[in-house]
Formats: sequence, C-alpha cells, structure tokens
Amino acid sequence: MITNDKGIVELKHEILREICSLAWEDRLTAEEVEKIPYRISPGPKPQYRCCIYKEREIVRGRIRLAMGQSPEPDHPTKNVVAVIPAACDDCPIQDYYVTDICRFCLGKSCLNSCKFGAITPGDTRMRIDPNKCKSCGMCASACPYGAIIHQERPCKKACPVGAISYDEAGICKIDEAKCIHCGHCIHDCPFGAIGSKIYCVDVIRAIREGKRVVAMCAPATEGQFGNRIGMASIRKALKQLGFADMVEVGLGGDMTAAFEAQEWIEARKEGRIMTTSCCPAFISMLHHHFPKIYEENKSSTVSPMVAVSRYLKYQDPDCVTVFIGPCIAKKGETLNELITDSADYALTYGEIVAMMDSRGITPEPIDETYQEASIFGKKFAGSGGVAGAVLEVMKELGEDTEGIRLLTCAGGDECKKAMLLLKAGKLDVDFVEGMICPGGCVGGPSKHQTEKLVLKARTELLSKADDRKILENLKNYPMDKFSMHRDGSLS
Repeated sequence: MITNDKGIVELKHEILREICSLAWEDRLTAEEVEKIPYRISPGPKPQYRCCIYKEREIVRGRIRLAMGQSPEPDHPTKNVVAVIPAACDDCPIQDYYVTDICRFCLGKSCLNSCKFGAITPGDTRMRIDPNKCKSCGMCASACPYGAIIHQERPCKKACPVGAISYDEAGICKIDEAKCIHCGHCIHDCPFGAIGSKIYCVDVIRAIREGKRVVAMCAPATEGQFGNRIGMASIRKALKQLGFADMVEVGLGGDMTAAFEAQEWIEARKEGRIMTTSCCPAFISMLHHHFPKIYEENKSSTVSPMVAVSRYLKYQDPDCVTVFIGPCIAKKGETLNELITDSADYALTYGEIVAMMDSRGITPEPIDETYQEASIFGKKFAGSGGVAGAVLEVMKELGEDTEGIRLLTCAGGDECKKAMLLLKAGKLDVDFVEGMICPGGCVGGPSKHQTEKLVLKARTELLSKADDRKILENLKNYPMDKFSMHRDGSLS
C-alpha cells in the first residue's frame, strides 16, 4: 500500500500477517499472541517510541484490533473505528498558538478579545493558557499581525462530521453517536493511534470450518493491483486462499441501478429530491446528522454490497459473504442490524493482502476473463458512477432524461454542504449522488495504491470490458427472488 503513513501501514501489516498465520495454523492462543509484541519490539532500545514498553502496549492494541476486538479490553466499544490510547499522546493539546511573529504590541488586541482570561503577557510575546482557552478563535481574528495560528489536530481535521474530541489528557475520543465510520481519521493520524476492527480471523475460521465462504470484490478493485491484475486474477488468488468463489460487486451496482431508477422516476413525478443509497458513510451521515432527509429523501434501495450478498444467500442461505474493498464504512454496514442479509464481514485491500501474505499467495496475471457486471456497474467506484448507471437504466426503460438536474458530491465537505442546502430548501436539483470519499470509492481510505496509479491502471482494465446493457444483464439473475429494499421486503 502506498500512503502518507507508510511506516504505520507496514507495522499494521506485519502484525496482521502474524495473527493470520496463527489463525490458519489454529495456534491463536493467548500465549502465542503475547509473543508478538516482543518480536515486533525486541529491545533493549525502542524503534519508534520513547521506550519499548510503550511500543509493546501499542502493538497489543493493534493486535486486539486485528482480532476484531476493542483496543482497550477494559473499555470496549461497539464502534468499528477505535482509538489506541497508548499511541495517542504526542499530538499537542493546544489549538491556538502565539508565534514568533508576535510584536508584543501595546494594543494587546488579542488579550482584549479573549473572554476567558486565557491570554497573558509573557517576557517577549503573548501567551495562551491551554487550560483556559476555549478555542473560539477570537484572538487570532483580532491580531493585526496574524501572529496567532490555529493548529488543528490531523484526526479532527479529517473528520467530516465533528465526531472527534479530546479528554483532559489530550487523548482522542470518538463520539459513537456522530461517527459515520468513513475511516478518514485513520490514515490522517501520523501516530497510527486510530484503527478499525479487522475480521480476518473470523473469515479464516469460517474457511477452516468448511463453510462456503464467498468473496465479493468492490468495483474499485480493478486497478488496485496494477493494469495486469483483473478480476479473474483476483478471483483465482482468492480461491487459492480458501474462498469458495468470488463475485464482483459491480453486479450489485447493476441491481441497485435498476431499482434506484424506479425510485428516481417516481420521485421526479412527485417533485421530490432523491439522494442515492450506495455509500454507507453518506447514509450514516444522513441517519445521524440529517434524520429528516434520511426519512424523506433517501433511496430505499440497498447498496451493491448488500444486493450481491442477498443474491448469494438466496442461492445458499448458509454461505458466508465477505466484502473486499477500500471502504472502512462497509464494516459498519455489515453490523447494521436494520439491514438483513448484508455481508457477514468486510475487509480492506490491505487486510486481504495480509491474509494472502500469510499463506504465500500473490495475484498473478492470467489470460482468463471474468465479468458479471456491465461497464456501468463497474463504474460505481468513481464519483458520478452511480448516477450514470441510474440514468442509463432510465434510458433503457425509455424514459426522457433530458433536463434532469443532477448533483454529484464527492467528499465529506461537499456532501455536508449539499445536505445543509437541502435541509434549508435551497437545493435546486432533482437527484443527489453522495460519496464521502473524494473521487468516490476509488479514493477510499484503504485503497492499495495512490488514486492516480489506480485510475491509470483501471482505465486500461475497464477498456477490455464488453458493452452489455444493464437490464439485459440482469435477466440472467433471479431478481424477483430476493429483496432490493433496505427493510428486506420484496414489494
């Protein structure tokens, strides 16, 4: 994986690979697990923290996450995204700082603007008491020299919904009532203090128990491993790993587009703005922060992941379905009790690669082809892809799509701005496609390559796909036998 947190990713990968190896060998005992921190940080000198004891405690937190558990055994959390407290202690607690630009002027506009008594004169410049500062920013606005800066912590800056705060010790806290599981904070934390629960061990156990475990690869998969590793190569590698089969979730994109198109047609007749339903982080944003829009404007069609899972479970009710993609929020979607027959587990690319590495498996180029989705279903991974597929279905149904006012939002800030306008009745569009990740799923937080490299390889791979129509493609599947509604109803 190529990210701006390369060292953290490598450490997480090493730990997860060891956990997976123990799980495959049925040696995942407390005794064996406790050996891992000492192999990672043998001592006597620390490698990346103040002492080996802290390093080992951080590794223990990562081990618990790697086993699908909360980082702190004494403070369990139901949230998919969680904080490792031992790793979260080197960020500054203070938000506002007086820099050397301060001229120690006579006007003292910063002092006069502060209502909390947080600013006092120092020897050569003004000082801000972090214990009194309320981070209102009035001092920074008042300073004529711009000498006071706002230094926002990376995790808090990355969160699009204000779910992150800090306790009195400066340790990051995630508000579970606000968190939308987007995972943006994970890769923005320079200390690797935030991670997500990982379910590789559960998947390995299901495979070892002889269950029929089926992988479902996200449309964003094509391009993640270069321009020579297509869906057929990944399918073969996953079968070598122990999966019974693999289905591309782009097929679920076709399914979702077909049903969402019907909703769009009805909403357009009613003059009602409709929002898409495919990005689980966007749906969580609506559910937690815009409940009225969630009830009145959201499409009731399930996401492509859920559609494929329901299709597979219709064929075999006892099968175990595992989504693989760049999305942390999909883990939250699998745990959503309001959605029946969703995927049983969701893994990121880094996590499935660690599983493969633990068994010495690497996807290799092959001459075979594999395609179950239309090119429109495959393009669900990019911003505008969902809307493009829905419009294609409308055209295939003979609907007039001229004049449709469409807004595509990619990124948390764009989505939030659009929903605020919709809430205020000031959004003059017919349909809104919402994706919390910039660039869409291809730009997801757990992508395996940089977005630029993925898009380049992806363009070449998608050029080889055939031009099948969405509705024609769906004739090959029993669409009347399983539900495409979030509540599980067939009607």
